Amino acid sequence: MIHAYNEMYLDNAMENLGDMFDYAVNDCGYDGDKFLELFLFSGIADEFGNGNPKYIAGLSGPELARKVIASTNGKRITTPPSQTINKSPEYWAGWTLAWYQWHSGKSFSLLFRYGLTISWSLQRYSTLHEADLTKFAQIADELIQNAPEQMTNLGRIRKARGFSQRELSERSGVGLRSIQLYEQRKNDINKAQVVALVALAKTLKCRIEDLLE
Repeated sequence: MIHAYNEMYLDNAMENLGDMFDYAVNDCGYDGDKFLELFLFSGIADEFGNGNPKYIAGLSGPELARKVIASTNGKRITTPPSQTINKSPEYWAGWTLAWYQWHSGKSFSLLFRYGLTISWSLQRYSTLHEADLTKFAQIADELIQNAPEQMTNLGRIRKARGFSQRELSERSGVGLRSIQLYEQRKNDINKAQVVALVALAKTLKCRIEDLLE
């Protein structure tokens, strides 16, 4: 199996992602899955998942969270992190997510589409938080193997932004039928005209790469 990046960074990556979710949820009041979506939309998830040392080792968990929040909604968070001895379930969810992303070599976006969310992990906290990480991997692998065909990136981001297909068409100028065909995978969005991709990405406030399959 090809891992996502050099193992020498793994401990830092796990600790920092755990601290990021702990801080975002327990100090800043974010819902875990909503913050995971912000993490994905910010582009920081891609940098982290590719092993960029700036993100997996150069920033603390709270610093990562603040950067995600600032880059997605412009808010500047100054809330100090809580000083606690015991690690929270949210810390564990982020900690294991970092490990599984490294272990599997799959992107955070792909894991999210398969259903590996913070809430999914938290539902298994009581039975897995003291187990070996290979047990977590076994269950996560089963989730991915049994997942139905997932919504396209375009459809997922459109719904997250609260747009219907018609509203997205009207705001972006891209034809309604084209959007429908992309979301049904009858047309390959990876082969769409650049002008259409730019219009969709601008309307959805995401990167072109986020729309590609």
